[in-house]
Amino acid sequence: MKKLLTIVSMVGLLTFGTANLYAQEADSTTAAQTEQTDAVAPATDAQTDEAAAEDLGGQPMHQALKQKFIEGGVGWMSPILLCLILGLAIVIERVIYLNLATINTKKLLEKVEEALNNGGVEAAKEVCRNTRGPVASIFYQGLDRAGEGLDVVEKSVASYGSVQAGMLENGMSWISLFIALSPMLGFMGTVVGMIASFDSIEAAGDIAPSLVAGGMKIALLTTVAGLIAAVILQLFYNYLLAKIDSIVISMEDASISLVDILTKYLKK
Repeated sequence: MKKLLTIVSMVGLLTFGTANLYAQEADSTTAAQTEQTDAVAPATDAQTDEAAAEDLGGQPMHQALKQKFIEGGVGWMSPILLCLILGLAIVIERVIYLNLATINTKKLLEKVEEALNNGGVEAAKEVCRNTRGPVASIFYQGLDRAGEGLDVVEKSVASYGSVQAGMLENGMSWISLFIALSPMLGFMGTVVGMIASFDSIEAAGDIAPSLVAGGMKIALLTTVAGLIAAVILQLFYNYLLAKIDSIVISMEDASISLVDILTKYLKK
């Protein structure tokens, strides 16, 4: 997981640097085009309005996002973006892990029961050893102690089931941290933007809209960015919780079925 976090973080930082460079080049290109336009005879009012509307409506989404990112202030938007990138990296790792942990427990139980009847406990352990997922690991621990009695098997299954449930929830606390941290950083940017606006008013001695527009814009953009990051991570967080609950319920049900199968086998 550490390697995945490192790779995703580096990609995010490189993307962010490239976006800034591209935005600066776009600004210089726009300025050059503006100078050339001033040297040429002006178009009619209708043509100018039509061209402006076309540029605004045809602006790509990534260009608009980069522009708002820069306008919101790199110092405040970068930590929010970093929280989103790290949170999504953990989400991707958890999704892969949980999907690999999901198996058809009914088929596994059938294979284990067939192996017990035909080859004994060792054959059943071999089936679990060749099957991925926490359910197969729990089955293996229970079968490994089948000779010590059903009470020991039940305790072993319950104890190892708690360990596997904890492994399923690994990393979820970090996602919840980024969910809480993103809007906090956004609100902090909001407060700083408001302070900057009041400083401008105090320095000028006048309440002109142009004085407070910059600070208010930073305040609103950082708040929106923090809330968007938190909403995205919250959706994935709830999905992962539902996935974990489903796997845990499947583990508990399968463990009970395994004890029943071992009970029938040991009574023979």
